[in-house]
Amino acid sequence: MRVERAPVALTIAGSDSGGGAGIQADLKAFAALGVHGAVALTAVTAQNTRAVTGIYPLSPEAVVEQIRAVAEDIGVDAAKTGMLYSSGIIEAVAKEVSRLGIPLVVDPVMIAKSGARLLREDAAQALIEKLLPVARVVTPNLPEASAIVGWEVRSVEEAEKAAREISELGPEAVVVKGGHLTGEAAVDILYWRGSVYRFEAPRVEAKTTHGTGCCFSAAIAAMLARGASIPEAVRVAKEVVTAAIRHGVKVGGGSQPVNPLALLYKQSEMYSVLEEVRRAASLLSSRDFAPLVPEVGSNIAYALPYAESMEDVAAVPGRLRRAGDRVVGESPEFGASRHLSSYILTAREHDPSIRAALNIAYSPRAVEVLEEMELTVSSYDRRLEPREVKEREGATVPWGMREAIRKVGKVPDVVYHMGDWGKEPMIVLLGRSPLELAELALKLAERLSKPTG
Repeated sequence: MRVERAPVALTIAGSDSGGGAGIQADLKAFAALGVHGAVALTAVTAQNTRAVTGIYPLSPEAVVEQIRAVAEDIGVDAAKTGMLYSSGIIEAVAKEVSRLGIPLVVDPVMIAKSGARLLREDAAQALIEKLLPVARVVTPNLPEASAIVGWEVRSVEEAEKAAREISELGPEAVVVKGGHLTGEAAVDILYWRGSVYRFEAPRVEAKTTHGTGCCFSAAIAAMLARGASIPEAVRVAKEVVTAAIRHGVKVGGGSQPVNPLALLYKQSEMYSVLEEVRRAASLLSSRDFAPLVPEVGSNIAYALPYAESMEDVAAVPGRLRRAGDRVVGESPEFGASRHLSSYILTAREHDPSIRAALNIAYSPRAVEVLEEMELTVSSYDRRLEPREVKEREGATVPWGMREAIRKVGKVPDVVYHMGDWGKEPMIVLLGRSPLELAELALKLAERLSKPTG
C-alpha cells in the first residue's frame, strides 16, 4: 500500500530553554496544523519568561549542514527563519535556501520580549540585503518593520506603506503585524501581488505573548507546506496565534508563553464533548427527571476546552422535553443553546474549570434541597435588569450571571432567578462535566419525590 508523504516544514531558528518561543513554539505550531516539523538549530539560548541570560550561536557551517541533511532525505515543503543572530549565519542560510529552492517565511527576529538582542547590530543589514530577497513571506512586527524601512511605523495606514516598501526589497509578500498598535482589534496587513489584505481579530489583553511571532510565522510556513495560498496561510495563522495568546500557558513571572496547540486541543475534544452530552441526556431520559423539566424545556450543555463562543458549546437542539413520564431529545450539536452557552462562557471568565450547565424547573423546595446538599447557591433578579442590558439581545444572562457571582464572591454551583414578565423562573446547575450535573439533578429529583415533614 502506498503511503502518502506528510508535508514537511523546517524551522531555522534558536532554542528557547523556557519552551515559549524559538524552535519549541515552531514545532508546536507545525504539529497543530498537521505538518511534520524539522529543525536547523542556529543558537542555544538560556532564557525564561523574564530574561535571556545567555546566547550560544552555532557556526554557519553547522546550520547549513542541518538544512542540507533534512532536505536531502526528508525533503522540505516550506521553511521559516527565526533567530539567526549573526551575518555569517544569515548569509549561509540565504545561500542554501536559495540553492534548494525552498519557499521561505522570514520572521525578522531582532529583539526578545524581555528586551534582549537576538540579532547582532552588524547583522541587520545582511538580513535586509541577503535574506529578504529570497523570502516568499516576511512577517515583521511594527518595531522590526520600522527598523527595515528606516522610519517609525505607528498606524495601520503606515503599516500598509511599510509593507509596500519592504516588498521592494524582494520578498513576494509582506505581513506587517499590528500587535503593537492600540485599539480594540489587532490588525495585520498583508501586501501581496499589488493588493493589500487586512486580517483582524479582537485584541487579547494577556500576559501570554511570549512566542507570538514564532507561532505566527511557523503557522504560515506550515500552511504553505500544505499547499495553501499566501492569503489563506495568513488567515489561518491569524486564527492560530489569536487562540494561542488567548489560551496561553500560565508559567513564569514575566512574559508568559503562547499555546500554539490551543486550537488543536479544542478540535481534538469535539467528539468526546458530544458523547458526554449524549450520555448525560440519556441519563436524564428517565422518568425520575421528568418532574424537573420546566415548561420551556430543559437542556444540558458542555463546552470545549478553550471555548470562546456559543459554537464551542454542545447541547441538545430543541431542548429536552417531557413525553408522558419520559424525557426525550435529539442528538447533541455544537451551537444548539445560546441560553446555557451564555451561562458557561460567563462563568468561565471567573473560573475556567466550569464547562457544563443544566437548566431545571424552579421551585422554592428545590432551592432549599440544593442548599441542604451544601452547594453554593446564588441568584439574580431579572426585574432589576438595567434597561440598556434588557434592550441588548443576549445580554441578560451574562449580566445575571455576573450579579450571582458578585453576591457570593465566586462562581456558584447553582444560580436561579424568579422570572419576569413572560419569563419562566429557572434554576441552572453549573459544573465541570454534564454527567456530574445529570447525576446531581437525579439526586435532587429523588429527594424532592420524598414527602416532607
